[in-house]
Amino acid sequence: MTNDQCFILGSVLGKDLTAEECSLFMELGTVRELADGKLLIEEGAVDNSLHIVIDGNLAVTRPAAGGDWVTLHVLRKGELAGELGFIDGLEHSASLRALGPTRVFSMTREKFDPLLESNPQMVFRIMRAIIRGVHTTLRRMNRQQIEMNNYITHQHGRY
Repeated sequence: MTNDQCFILGSVLGKDLTAEECSLFMELGTVRELADGKLLIEEGAVDNSLHIVIDGNLAVTRPAAGGDWVTLHVLRKGELAGELGFIDGLEHSASLRALGPTRVFSMTREKFDPLLESNPQMVFRIMRAIIRGVHTTLRRMNRQQIEMNNYITHQHGRY
């Protein structure tokens, strides 16, 4: 297994895939190099791709007043990006921008869909890993919302 294939084993997806499945998965996509500030996904665009951060960081951003950008979250090595657009094909609700030099692995849904016929167990494990990642993000956002609400209302004696 090459060094590039090792990043999948260390990613959210790699926890559910065998080494052979990681090799097969690698054949379905490409590695992309992004310079600092380069957009991977623009808010409002339909991308239909799943991305894995190999090296560097991706800022999840939205435009703010005055033309600035607000960073909502930072995706780090091994994390997924664009997973909801990959699943549902809808417009992205935020932009993804490289923070420093960043490498990502990108795979389109068109490359992925044929696996349903040839390797349905692998598709199941990948989709389960994607949903697990989305669920983790949702839990984090819920905790942040509760903390913000507590801060604003000065509840629970912590503020």
